Amino acid sequence: MRRWLFVLALLPSLALAQSTVTRDGVTLTQPQEAEAEQIGNQLRCLVCQGESLEESDATLAKQLRGIIRQQVVAGVAPAQIKAYMVQRYGIFILLKPPFSPLTWLLYAMPVLGLLAGALGVWATRRRPPRPQPLSDSEAARLKELL
Repeated sequence: MRRWLFVLALLPSLALAQSTVTRDGVTLTQPQEAEAEQIGNQLRCLVCQGESLEESDATLAKQLRGIIRQQVVAGVAPAQIKAYMVQRYGIFILLKPPFSPLTWLLYAMPVLGLLAGALGVWATRRRPPRPQPLSDSEAARLKELL
């Protein structure tokens, strides 16, 4: 009888530990859902472009979240899921693209823009040319007028 009471006392805690969530058509455990949300927060919505996949309500974002959750349930590592998304949609899908030869221009663009602007201002700044000395006839005419 004590064993049964012990088992009955443990059932609610086991149920909470294995509680499942159904989101975007996929059933996951709580840890899997947390992992999927973490991955989704690192990826950009291709429709909204200013939001992560988890924040977006776009249909494409919901489909991509479903793909992420299916892969998490299948046991695919988060790095592999992100690599799959980058392979399929390009590096633009990452909210924070890594510093690599492919993205160095993206990070250098503000500095290059400032340098180009400064160079443009310097190049267009013209000093007035020095006046030519007066010819003899002009000097004579000037004396005449004064």
